[in-house]
Amino acid sequence: MFRAKAGAHMVEIGNYDSFYEQGRKFSAEEVLAITHRTRDILGSSIPVSVTVPHTLPLDEQVGPFLSSLWRDTILLPLQVSLALALEAAGASIIQTEGGMPMKPSSGGIQGLIEKAAPTLAATAAISKAVEIPTMAASGISAITAPLAIAAGAAGVGVGSAVNKLNSEIAMLAAVREVTLRVMARGGANAIA
Repeated sequence: MFRAKAGAHMVEIGNYDSFYEQGRKFSAEEVLAITHRTRDILGSSIPVSVTVPHTLPLDEQVGPFLSSLWRDTILLPLQVSLALALEAAGASIIQTEGGMPMKPSSGGIQGLIEKAAPTLAATAAISKAVEIPTMAASGISAITAPLAIAAGAAGVGVGSAVNKLNSEIAMLAAVREVTLRVMARGGANAIA
């Protein structure tokens, strides 16, 4: 947050992988509290992207976090309920993630789709519920980026698909391929 005050144009709450590796998981209440605290510090002028942890169930139905937003009690998947609460708390972008490292049962294109499936499922559910952009990350590749856009993502994160490459030329080629495939499917606002 100090970088934001020093001139950063955006702040991300997420990248929980190092915590997951230590066995630490974030509850929906913790992510919402971090978002509120971040908004208290930064105000509303700096966009904040918040990742909904993949460790929260997508199939478990719960009541909404902010019951004052709804007159009737409705049951929503926990990830969707959190995304709505984050939107109400001032998040600018909701980022989805999948369980990493996902171990696909197959190689090739089928394996890439299996790896991205949890992210795509969360993106499909969350993007239909919120009015702010949704960004799909975790397991996204040139093959699955168009699927993320079709699922409702406004942008995709492909850091892992690029960071594992061993040369800048290969990295540029990978980003170009993702961009071309996404644009061929109607485009995205962001590729990160």
